[in-house]
Amino acid sequence: MIISDKQKEFIRNCNHRINLKIGARRCGKTYLDDLYVIPNRIIERKDKDGLNVIFGVSKGTIERNVLQPMREIYGKNLIGFINSQNIAKIFGEDVYCLGCEKVSQVSKIQGTSIKYAYGDEIAKWNKDVFMMILGSLDKSYSCMDGALNPESKTHWLKKEVLDKISEKDLDIYTQYYTIFDNPFLSENFVNNLCKEYEGTVFYNRLILGQWCNAEGLIYKRFADNPQKYKWTKKKENGEYDLPQGYTIIGIDYGGNKSGQAFVCTRISYDFKYVIALGSEKHMGDIDPDKLEELQIEFAKKMMYKYNCDIDYMLPDNEEVVLIRGLKRAVETNNLNTLVRGCVKEPINDRIDCGRTMIAYDIFYYIEEECDTLVEAISSALWDSEKNEDTRLDDFTTDIDTIDAWEYSWCKFIRKINDMIERKRSDNIC
Repeated sequence: MIISDKQKEFIRNCNHRINLKIGARRCGKTYLDDLYVIPNRIIERKDKDGLNVIFGVSKGTIERNVLQPMREIYGKNLIGFINSQNIAKIFGEDVYCLGCEKVSQVSKIQGTSIKYAYGDEIAKWNKDVFMMILGSLDKSYSCMDGALNPESKTHWLKKEVLDKISEKDLDIYTQYYTIFDNPFLSENFVNNLCKEYEGTVFYNRLILGQWCNAEGLIYKRFADNPQKYKWTKKKENGEYDLPQGYTIIGIDYGGNKSGQAFVCTRISYDFKYVIALGSEKHMGDIDPDKLEELQIEFAKKMMYKYNCDIDYMLPDNEEVVLIRGLKRAVETNNLNTLVRGCVKEPINDRIDCGRTMIAYDIFYYIEEECDTLVEAISSALWDSEKNEDTRLDDFTTDIDTIDAWEYSWCKFIRKINDMIERKRSDNIC
């Protein structure tokens, strides 16, 4: 097998109770684990007491980040699929596959003995889960390997574990990677990825592999040049030439200090384009009847301007009463539109998707209809007072419109992320 010098160094030194690779995206951390580390550890411990467990953010991320890549190397006969008991057969051994977002998801292994644990995306786990796993590595041959991208300097893993390895005499080996440690990436790919993250916290974390606090503009690339993302393609009759796709309105219902925000988005069927067609925000004390009227007026405005139906109206899924009222209003006005509570992925996952849509020229907007959205994206900030990555939400920036924008495309976030990955792989930036 052909591996980098950095990967060879890990193989030579990963003989500790805990062995962690920390660093950049696409630097070869997880690939080495899929190719060598995980298979070797499991085979070494065959027929010994204890459980084999792979931990990830969710079973879905375990399949995507660990099992599927291993299956591509070794085949489905050696690398099985996760069954209803959360077990996958790997090299003939039962391996539990458990998500780590919440303690309750892995509490079933509390009190059990683990002979081998693998951790994917450890920095995204709940801290108590990590501590619970450490307490289960109770055999003389028990060990854990893992990989992660660094996050803030005050992240629990750095502050409470890694910074105290010597002080607590912890048997942990850590190895840090930059993207430049992977000699198998093309120069063009590396340059494009550097451009994607340039000027943001993600350059330090995902290129240089450094723990770094989030601060400043979230969408700096857009804020520096919003004119670049105007959709300008028009037909001979002067109408906008838009790709065929889904037309969706995202709606955020605000409180007294915030407002009611609507964003209409066209998502092309091939997910190459996410185009904001219009945005509005209404402030003040608005009763439910008036709110329904404003939403219907916005939907009709978008339908008439772009000569299309609205496929979905997706309001904040926590506002059940307002959603029920909107459904009635849509039926009363005979709109061919499905009203559902929005898909609400974790905020930072939405931020990452929005940021990379901008970086890979997937996101565009119609200039004359999107003033509130352009302003909201251009001014969105990280909260520098928070230890974890948190979007500033103190009424000084327009988070309502950002939320509505995200709701308008979050239903298809996985498909959009797949397209982003294809563009990354094709070295398009």
